[in-house]
Amino acid sequence: MTERISFRYAERKDVSLILYFIIELAKYEKMEDEVIATAEQLEEWIFDKQKAEVIFTVADGREVGFALFFHSFSTFLGKAGMHLEDLYVLPEFRGLGYGKATLKKLAEIAVERDCGRFEWSCLNWNKPSIDFYLSLGAEPMDGWTEFRVAGNALKKLAE
Repeated sequence: MTERISFRYAERKDVSLILYFIIELAKYEKMEDEVIATAEQLEEWIFDKQKAEVIFTVADGREVGFALFFHSFSTFLGKAGMHLEDLYVLPEFRGLGYGKATLKKLAEIAVERDCGRFEWSCLNWNKPSIDFYLSLGAEPMDGWTEFRVAGNALKKLAE
């Protein structure tokens, strides 16, 4: 890994770069056809409504990765947590420590903000990522099943 790694928070002018990284992640996860987000939506929800944050991993002045995260809340802990929604490092920069450095930076942010935990999900088939997360001391949440209601099912539930 280069010694010139740094991080920066995304700014409004970075919306198309955020969308680029989202699409690249979706390609990697074989879910590209599920991306319907637009730059306008990202601008509204990240910058206007401030519902999520993005940091870029920067190497020698180039954005080589990104992480999108937001705060959650633990009633059991009585404090906020931090949820990592997406983490992506460009293929040519994988295995060089950029992903680990990004997770370390996110953990620093969580500690600075006095979050009670830092969590994320990983696709079951993604063994390289699972092995990587385990090597960092992350623990899978056995006994929990993640549920989702979206699209028409969400609208029907709200009726």
